[in-house]
Amino acid sequence: MRVLFWGTPDFAVPALRALTEEGHEVVGVVTQPDRPAGRGRALRSSPVKRMALSDSLTVLEPEAPHGDDFLREIGALSPDISVVVAYGRILQREVLDAPPRGSINVHASLLPSLRGAAPINWAIIQGRSSTGVTVMRMVEKMDAGPILFQIEEPIAPNETAAELTVRLSEVGAQALVEALALVEGGALEEQPQDESLATFAPKIGRESARVDWTVSASDVANLVRGMDSTPGAWSTLDSRPVKLFRPSLEEHADEADSGLVLEVDGSSGFVVATGSEAVRFGEVQPEGKGRMAAGAWILGRGVTAGQRFE
Repeated sequence: MRVLFWGTPDFAVPALRALTEEGHEVVGVVTQPDRPAGRGRALRSSPVKRMALSDSLTVLEPEAPHGDDFLREIGALSPDISVVVAYGRILQREVLDAPPRGSINVHASLLPSLRGAAPINWAIIQGRSSTGVTVMRMVEKMDAGPILFQIEEPIAPNETAAELTVRLSEVGAQALVEALALVEGGALEEQPQDESLATFAPKIGRESARVDWTVSASDVANLVRGMDSTPGAWSTLDSRPVKLFRPSLEEHADEADSGLVLEVDGSSGFVVATGSEAVRFGEVQPEGKGRMAAGAWILGRGVTAGQRFE
């Protein structure tokens, strides 16, 4: 099948690789334009663009993926279908309908649950035991199109969003090639989504990543795992922000004020009281520094027992 692929981040790379390995003809790759990145703000290509160029694929980088000129450009590639995996822009109806077989999308949740920009993060933050990937027919409403194929995956107890993202990117690639095989064979039955079951996973940012120490220890740990590694869950200590990583639940018999540092240990990290029980943290990232073992921070007198996170 002649495929026009749309994608930008690392999550989309396994799907693009799977298409070429399964013998599909990728006639073009649409990705976000190069953006400034890093401290030097040098222009950086997307992971999808780097892979596409390494495979000598045609790359399109529109600032705005619409309009007559752009439609003519993708029309000249004569795709049978568009495959969209974390492209990062909303596509208009005329773009979705341009290929004869329309456009399909790989989404990292079991739709209609967790529609939106950050389904992997919110699946962990909400303490879910499983999630998955959905291949769906694209419509103009966000993540609301008919379901073509789904694979469910468990979430490991201590799995982070970064780790789950890597795993689901491979599962998504598998789901995509299976869905395309069914499309080619005419054996696919599209299932409308039940709107009454729809939930949402909005974009995460700095404020949504701030730790509320008054909630339960499990809720704090879920937030920290769900925000790892970007943007990183954070709190303030002596008015300075600190990102927190690698949480584990700790029993604590005595009542303590939420946010109070109960214990520090150069080998195992530090323990902070929450609304119920406590959480131990194994890694941190103090302001202006790189991510490090909590023990190194403790030995450098970054935190002591009796201090309080706010």
